[in-house]
Amino acid sequence: MTTSNRRSGDEATAPTPIVLFDLDDTLMAHREAVAAGIVLHMRERAYDATSDTLAGPAGDALTAAQRLWHELEEQHYHEYLAGRLSFEGQRRARARDFALAHGEELDDLAAGAWFDRYFERYRDSWGVHADALPALDRLEAELPGVRLGIITNGEPDFQAAKLERLGLTGRFAHVVASGAVGVTKPDPAIFRLALDRFAAEHPVSAAAYVGDRLATDAIGAARAGLLGVWVNRFGTVPDADEAAAAAELGVIEIDSLDALADALVPRLLG
Repeated sequence: MTTSNRRSGDEATAPTPIVLFDLDDTLMAHREAVAAGIVLHMRERAYDATSDTLAGPAGDALTAAQRLWHELEEQHYHEYLAGRLSFEGQRRARARDFALAHGEELDDLAAGAWFDRYFERYRDSWGVHADALPALDRLEAELPGVRLGIITNGEPDFQAAKLERLGLTGRFAHVVASGAVGVTKPDPAIFRLALDRFAAEHPVSAAAYVGDRLATDAIGAARAGLLGVWVNRFGTVPDADEAAAAAELGVIEIDSLDALADALVPRLLG
């Protein structure tokens, strides 16, 4: 845990910075785990996984099936975030649509079992981005008294399992999951709730939020009064409205977490 050691006098009450992170595709290599997991599951289901490859955002080769699975995840997970599907419902909807595209019809119960088996393959593929742990280490070394946290859209038990599996649990003073607090990013309320939890323990001098989604993470955090940092790993070009909002709010764009300390330390110490 990144809470400061007990100090005396003015040092004990001096405000310290906090840096909050998104989890999936920011610290955890979620997209890579999804791509690996669905291929393993397709082989088990005897689906055709030999279709032509498509160029991914960073030039990586993804099969058409992997891209379809990613698109369905985006579609149905946003239905969950909008309250139109339950967490389990978005999983089953994704399984049904993907299986149907490969000639298999699933009822609701079968879709649940299908997804559960896929999830085992996905979970076996979990890993952190190579730049994640060095970035956390640099922040702790170069920002005296810094405290780290997580704000994630998802169910608390599910996200906690990822942190535990990845060996990250002890790195963060607080983990705020939308499923536990009833509000999702980019709503400013979830960012302010996290700030309040840190401030209740020790005064906060400055706060930054780091995530892989420009609107949901960086712009959302900036609108809540934090310094928003967009980790644009894949060279995504934002639309004009998002680009204008990011510029107006002072969002910082980096292409990997290797650049995070250089971008944050001068601002959070200033």
